[in-house]
Order: sequence, then structure tokens, then C-alpha cells
Amino acid sequence: MTKRILSGMQPTSHLHLGNYLGALKNWVGLQDEGECLYMVADLHAITMPYDQDTLKQATREIAAAYIAAGVDPDKASLFVQSSVAEHSQLMWLLATMSQMGKLERMTQFKDKAGKDAERAGLGLFSYPVLMAADVLLYQATDVPVGDDQKQHLELARDIASTFNHRYDTEFFTLPEPMIKGGATRVMSLRDGTQKMSKSAESDMSRINLTDDADLIVKKFKKAKTDPHPVPDSIDNMNERPEAKNLITIYAALADRSAEQVIAEFGGKGFGDFKKALAELSIATLAPITERMNALLANPAEIDAILEKGNARAREIAGPVLKDAMKIMGFWQK
Repeated sequence: MTKRILSGMQPTSHLHLGNYLGALKNWVGLQDEGECLYMVADLHAITMPYDQDTLKQATREIAAAYIAAGVDPDKASLFVQSSVAEHSQLMWLLATMSQMGKLERMTQFKDKAGKDAERAGLGLFSYPVLMAADVLLYQATDVPVGDDQKQHLELARDIASTFNHRYDTEFFTLPEPMIKGGATRVMSLRDGTQKMSKSAESDMSRINLTDDADLIVKKFKKAKTDPHPVPDSIDNMNERPEAKNLITIYAALADRSAEQVIAEFGGKGFGDFKKALAELSIATLAPITERMNALLANPAEIDAILEKGNARAREIAGPVLKDAMKIMGFWQK
């Protein structure tokens, strides 16, 4: 079977270094491994409070970030989730075979709903079912995911298996997770035990793809560390979350192993290491920021790329939905 790869990000706020190292950098490398579809997940974005006046522009900004990071629209299809109505239609069909108990155990729902879960919206609760529809609609064979999304992909596989068993078919492909790269979970610069997040209150906790050189230097200089020098071994590193995070970021940016980074900087002070890390980050991100700004100055170009991707997505999604409904017994013309 030809490999078909699907992934996406929500158009919420600016993308950061964690998004680049944990996803975008890998997406670029996957473009020659099979057919790639990269989605702007705007339907997922409205499961939490959002600004409807900026959603459209945020969609363009995320698409621009994809391209600026190296995703080639001639190799991969970039599309907008809400522009393919089949996502919502298949989500409802799959919801009829999704168990409440499994959805209640989803870690992300617990985290986002917090102590007020009873007042959380149905959209947030059923988010994993929509994610399952996103993946199964394209018969995706592989899905690049971070550690925090593995649970959702496992649910998608369960739902696909339930459909296939219930209707005595092998219709839906069971997608496999793809976890690549040395920085699949980049942590906050203020707390090495928390993931770097677009929604974190402090902007100093993350490196945004749009940050200028001076701000990147400032953020790394103020990044939390401990009183000790840079770790001189992997075992020592693993016991120090903030130090581990900075070493992991450097290794991913430089395409080196953590062992190689430790061999160069181990035992030295964090001042020199942070300076080197800032310089490496600036050298990597500056061309991306420049390309993003050029694209955003010409929104018609972004829109044309997305429309082309939308057409390809519909071309795949339409027949899959129609066949799924036929298997379920719906009337079809």
C-alpha cells in the first residue's frame, strides 16, 4: 500500500520552536516518503474560546508557517479542515460507535476541562472523534504525532476496528503513529516539566517563530536552569529537566545527538551554552520568519495554495465518506 501521511495544527496564536522541532521539521522530511496531507485544523480550534475575528488570518499564518518551514505545496497538499465538509459528516457517523468511557479517559480532555469538566463543551469532549475522522477520512497509513497525541491516535485505531468489525469489512485503514526526531516534546523555558505551549501565560516560556534575534537571545538568557554546570553525562542530564530541555533543543537544531552536545559543552557554564543555543536558534529561524513575512504580504498566494490543497482533500475524502455510508446502509444515489 502506498504510504499516505496526514497531520495538522490548530490556527491558534503563533507557532513556536516546539512546533517546529516536534512537527514541522519532520513534516518536511516526510514529503518524499509518500503522499502527504497537512491540515490547518480550524474545526479543532473552536473547541475552546477563540477570536472569530482573527480565525481566518490565523489560518493563513499557520499555512504560511508550514511553507516557510520547508513544506513544498508541489509535494504535499495543504488544506483547511473546515473546507472539507466530509470531516464533520464522518465524525458524526464515528460518534455513534465511540464509547463515552474511553472519551472520558482522554488525558487532553481532563487537562483542558480541568475541575469544571461538567461545564465543558461537547466539542471538547468529542475532539478525539473528530481527530479520528480527520485521519480515517483519508485512509491515512501514518500519522506524525507527539507523545501527547498518541492516546488520540490509539482511539482512532479502536474506532476504525469497531467499524470494520461491526460491518464485517476491512474498509478503514488502521493508522500507525510516526514519532520521529530528537525533540518530539520540547518543554517550557520557564519549567522543564511542562510542555512548551502557545497558550502559556508567559511569552518568555517559548521561542515564537516570529521572534526577532534580540528577543530570542533574551529568552534563552533568562531560561530557567539550575546552579550546576551543563551536564557531563546522559544520566546526569535526565535528572535535571531544564538542562535536559536546552540540550535537547540544541541537539535537534544542530541535527546532533545529545551525547555529542554533552561532549562539547558538558561541565561548562550555562552562560556560554545559552549564547551558543541562541545563535543556533537565530540562524535556523531567521530564514523561516523572513519567508513567513513575505508570504503574509501576499495573502492571495496563500489562499491559492490552500484552495489547491482543499480540492485534493475533497477528491480523496468524498469517495471514502460515500463508501462508508454505503457500508452502513444509507441510501445512496
